[in-house]
Amino acid sequence: MRKTVGLCTAIVLCVALLASTAQAGKSKSNVTNLSFATYVWQPTTVKAMNTIVSSWNKSHPNIQVHIVPVDVNSVHDKLLTSFVGGAAADIVHDEAADIAGFTQQGYLANLTPLIPKKLKAEIPKSVWDVTNFGHKITGVPIMLQTYNVFANMTILKAAGIKAPTVATPWTWTQFRAAAKKLSTNGNYGVCWGLRSPTALIQTISMNWGGQWNYLEGGKWVLKVGQGERTTLTTMHDMIYSDKSVDPAGVGLSGSAVLPAFFAGKCAMTVQGNYQSQGMIEQAPKGFNWALFPVLKGKSQDQAANPQTLSISAQSQHKAEAMQFIAYALNSTNMAKLSAGDWLIPAAPSAAKIVVKQTKHYGSWKNAVAAVPSFKKANWVTLGPYARWKAEVATPAFRQYLSNQIDLNSLTQKLVDGWNSIRG
Repeated sequence: MRKTVGLCTAIVLCVALLASTAQAGKSKSNVTNLSFATYVWQPTTVKAMNTIVSSWNKSHPNIQVHIVPVDVNSVHDKLLTSFVGGAAADIVHDEAADIAGFTQQGYLANLTPLIPKKLKAEIPKSVWDVTNFGHKITGVPIMLQTYNVFANMTILKAAGIKAPTVATPWTWTQFRAAAKKLSTNGNYGVCWGLRSPTALIQTISMNWGGQWNYLEGGKWVLKVGQGERTTLTTMHDMIYSDKSVDPAGVGLSGSAVLPAFFAGKCAMTVQGNYQSQGMIEQAPKGFNWALFPVLKGKSQDQAANPQTLSISAQSQHKAEAMQFIAYALNSTNMAKLSAGDWLIPAAPSAAKIVVKQTKHYGSWKNAVAAVPSFKKANWVTLGPYARWKAEVATPAFRQYLSNQIDLNSLTQKLVDGWNSIRG
């Protein structure tokens, strides 16, 4: 979720970043100081990142990295403020869908000639493609998320429902049938937090080939075709026809429905795979949960929208910044960051490390199995997307899932909104 930054906050941020940048520009005994704006917030990931930076600083006394914390809820606005104010950090932490606009505005450096061959080879081309804008790579992928079904295995076993496997994943039809069967005694088969549903809806649309944005006549148009409609009607029907999804979840975040899941009020929940951390930290002692492989429509495709590390075009130390990025994202360090956030490492070599080291082997195995299913989603690389998502799509999708408007009205809102913003 992205919140709007106020004027006062923007001014304070500008002053803080200017001070940080000034510090980074000072040279003392030939030391290069790099500022690093990052929004890591999970305690485990913060600890991992601090350890990585500390280790780098100890082993590279002539290149010192200084962390500038950024609020995870207002990343876009705060980065934009720093770019416009000429106070951008040397290294910025963001995500592929957001750096598209910053790339078009010239705020991010072209990393293509700077990326070491080893780092380039460790990350699949399908993931690199998402941060490649007109043969200019402006972000190094770190980790990705999928949307998965989490299940209370005690309830499923009592109902005689077997868990899917990597070899035999559930189809959406099987998931829908299981959800309906598990909706008994006033409880629901699924608790689903849908307050901010845009990324979820668009991502799972890829299961049926839905891309939402299509290039026609040199322009990116928005269409709600068969794949997109299948996604929308499936979700809507599970809430209002099957009555297997708690309708209260439409107004709640993903984390807000976890208490009901832990209390047995619903047997399953659909979440970003990172919510495994919430399971570990919040679930009652002895709670038997599992993360299932991604669901299958015609395919298991999901959008690759990785977190990224970029270098500001304003930076005077681009080569040194890339040295740090390559270090921070080597297999061992990428595994540490991914394990902390419970996100899927962009490099398969890092994924193998995470699977071997985790206590939740089965769920991690199911999570990393999704790597071949990551595909480039058209919207991720489009500059107008972030604004359309915030101003048009999210409120419109919420209206539809709240049963306030029908599919035709939703389609009109989405298309008209895209055309207006795209210009």
